[in-house]
Amino acid sequence: MSETVYVGMDLGTSRTSITTSTGVRTTVWSYVGYAQDHVSKKLLGGRDKVFGEEAVQNRMAVDLVRPLDKGVIREDENAKRATRDLIEHILEQAEIPSGSTVYGVIGAPAEASVGSKAHILEAASEFMDSIIVCSEPFSVAYGLDFLSDTLVIDIGAGTVDLCRVHGTMPKADDQRTHHFGGDAIDQRLFDLIQEKHPEAQFSVNMVREIKENFASVGRQQDAVMATFPVKGKPTEFDITDQVREACMGIVQPTVEALQDLIATYDPEFQQKMRNHVLLGGGGSQITGLARAMEEALVEYGGGKVKSVEEPQYAGSNGALRIALDMPEEFWKEFMDNQKESA
Repeated sequence: MSETVYVGMDLGTSRTSITTSTGVRTTVWSYVGYAQDHVSKKLLGGRDKVFGEEAVQNRMAVDLVRPLDKGVIREDENAKRATRDLIEHILEQAEIPSGSTVYGVIGAPAEASVGSKAHILEAASEFMDSIIVCSEPFSVAYGLDFLSDTLVIDIGAGTVDLCRVHGTMPKADDQRTHHFGGDAIDQRLFDLIQEKHPEAQFSVNMVREIKENFASVGRQQDAVMATFPVKGKPTEFDITDQVREACMGIVQPTVEALQDLIATYDPEFQQKMRNHVLLGGGGSQITGLARAMEEALVEYGGGKVKSVEEPQYAGSNGALRIALDMPEEFWKEFMDNQKESA
């Protein structure tokens, strides 16, 4: 009898993480790089494709594909192939024992969990025996046992997903999405620096690295100094104000979406939910963000916001928890339905 392995996966625009019942956790940037020709294949050590950071570092020699854009799988064959390859790669990284029966829950951006659900199921069904696709913010809440009167905000690269959790699986009207996530912050920061220092030469990738190291919305943050070439000569620039302004852009649309979800909730429980706001996703690591959101909530009656402790794995940990809690009959029913439709 084969071993059953349960898998929780966070399929994100920027990063994909996995947590398994065998105790493995790993993460990879959501990029796939395909060798362009025999020279690039030689550069890659004979491989046809590479993943994650290695793919980005070799982007001049590969066809670089980021399958998710603004929270959904792009509607082209390259993106669909890359989604399949990315899922296969991270499952290989998880070192699941050969011959195992694999039951998986895949948390995806809220729009992808609906609009791209068929693509995700198709891509993952080659490697998993039974699969659930759910919204990422719900898996975060489930993993932390925040199952009642909680509002979860998952700040990803392509989207910011908000989910109202009230003791049941969330429905469409329990969720909101806006697109001023990590990618939008990167682009805004790029534009602000270019406007202030037009002589500097830099790329969005360089700006993203700065953001990931120094992102802050605090008024008392340390100076952010960046070195960019000017006509080939390394030159130092103070970009403190630009970093803060770009990061602050996330606050208002998030608070407006949050208030919209609360305003359409049972009035008896609105204040309770406003006092249980949970930030997850990579963007939750922006220094001072929880406090900035609490300040913005004052005009709506106040609120309390806190960040999850492990944003990189909160989604995949929660997805695993859902998988482990699902009754065996569910998984078998899914497998039977798959066989009938095959």
